[in-house]
Amino acid sequence: MRHAIHCLALICLPWGFCSIISPSSNEEFAVQNRGVELGNFSVSLTVKDLKASQAFYEKLGFKQIAGDLKQNYLIMQNETSTIGLFQGMFEKNMLTFNPGWDRNSNPLEKFQDVRELQREFKKLGLEPIVSADDASDGPAFFMLTDPDGNPILIDQHVQKPAK
Repeated sequence: MRHAIHCLALICLPWGFCSIISPSSNEEFAVQNRGVELGNFSVSLTVKDLKASQAFYEKLGFKQIAGDLKQNYLIMQNETSTIGLFQGMFEKNMLTFNPGWDRNSNPLEKFQDVRELQREFKKLGLEPIVSADDASDGPAFFMLTDPDGNPILIDQHVQKPAK
């Protein structure tokens, strides 16, 4: 007697969505996972007192890697996480993705350009609240909001990759 073996896989995407898939749901997974490369991830926090926030996050093991108190922002990292602290720059905390950068803000040779990401998301019915200029080829950004109004910034600081 033969026994059928069903394989299950737990798939977790970078932004926290996890799904259990089985062979019968592979097509659905293929549709959901279009190979989107959002780039380096950080959380951008709006803070009331930049120095107080810096001191707090240093106690949690974060160290400043970029930014300037005089310019009202700091980028901080610990072993596994990156956060931006911004005083007076925007209203809400936001998720930030940087296509074309690794964790240390080094340019990547190959990556999915911000304008390409914007086109893909528009095809899926996600309309940016701020759009990147599709005709440009340098640094650019666009913003989305999730269903709960949380802002998501896709912010590319490097030139469009060579094809």
